[in-house]
Amino acid sequence: MTDIFVDLDVRPILRDGGEPLSEIIQAVEALAPHEGLRLLAPFKPVPLFQLLGNRGFSYEAREIGEGDWEVLFHRSEAPAAHPGPLPQTTGAGDADGWPEPVRHMDSRDREPPEPMVLILAALETMEQGEVLSALLCREPIFLLPELTKRGHAWRGGFEPDGTTYRILVRNGGAHDAAA
Repeated sequence: MTDIFVDLDVRPILRDGGEPLSEIIQAVEALAPHEGLRLLAPFKPVPLFQLLGNRGFSYEAREIGEGDWEVLFHRSEAPAAHPGPLPQTTGAGDADGWPEPVRHMDSRDREPPEPMVLILAALETMEQGEVLSALLCREPIFLLPELTKRGHAWRGGFEPDGTTYRILVRNGGAHDAAA
């Protein structure tokens, strides 16, 4: 178990409207092998659990009052393998053997919900089985259940840099079912 933790308080960054992910990644990359990260946040940072888990960290999270959270990230006994692109798969069918994307979107400079709206609109114009590729600045937590609900398969995950989320969506054609 890790005994030494480096502190990072992201509450002021978020309070000022900033995005702390790059600072979190820099702090993790600067850790010595025997060090962990103590993160203070104004909410439970659930997306970080998988992101840092893919980098070989486990966590302990506890609410410390007034909605604030303390999360201790420490190196796992057996470090996880370095993540490849698109580690998650869900929706209908297996993602292996998918055709090449016919649409590409870069929505990293757009604020929610615009990327979700654009992706869903693009899917409405695509043929069943066609694939859309999109780059996003964060994990699309509200888009994913909507894709599943509409019958689309998807796979996605953070790129190794930890700042770009790439998603592939295979059009399930659910919107054609009512016709």
